[in-house]
Amino acid sequence: MTDIQIDAQFDSGNIDVLSVKGATARLAIRRDHQSEFAQWFHFRAAGAAGRELELKITGLEASAYPAGWPGYHAVVTEDRAYYARAASTYDKDEDGGTLTIRYAPASELAWFSYFAPYSMERHHDLVAETAASEGVEYRSLGRTLDGQPLDCLELGEGSFQVWLYARQHPGESMAEWWMGGALERLTDPADPIARALRQQCRFHIVPNVNPDGSRRGHLRTNAAGINLNREWANPSAEKSPEVLAILA
Repeated sequence: MTDIQIDAQFDSGNIDVLSVKGATARLAIRRDHQSEFAQWFHFRAAGAAGRELELKITGLEASAYPAGWPGYHAVVTEDRAYYARAASTYDKDEDGGTLTIRYAPASELAWFSYFAPYSMERHHDLVAETAASEGVEYRSLGRTLDGQPLDCLELGEGSFQVWLYARQHPGESMAEWWMGGALERLTDPADPIARALRQQCRFHIVPNVNPDGSRRGHLRTNAAGINLNREWANPSAEKSPEVLAILA
């Protein structure tokens, strides 16, 4: 029987393939660029229909948060729209700490990830849809080290200034899913709570502070390997232009 194919050459992809034999793969997570952080993974398995896959992600005792693996179950999707959990087990003594994912796809393709991913394409859809809503103003706060725009959506007529920003740590993809829900409600003209908030506040919303890390498949850092959550006291254009742009 032919070997399955594993790849991660796409937006937010992250995995190194160590070996593949049949429906079993031995894998490892790539560290964030110029840093020691490793926890986020996102990859695709092809040639999988009707086979029970055994996917072993190794070396996890050296990951950013090894205590998070026991009891954890990987995220899986076959259509990139509905996300579920794949049965997973963790053995800290196997191959430097190994998460074993077992899953039998109904289709040829299946994607596996640490959390449900929020791609940059979905991000741009969110920004475009929200910017077209009544009362919303768009502005780019600046550019990231990889040259991506730092998108900001502004709304509300009040004097109280409110900043909402998400994904300083790009691997925390659920934060941008939350942003999507928050923006949907804040822009709903029929929602009385949203109307009251817009009357009292001026919102400045940055759905993704770290688009470079998101696209690169990082857990915690930007393109320079910098943890933006630690940069607010002294940001720089060379290492943390994202924080500098928000504070400007």
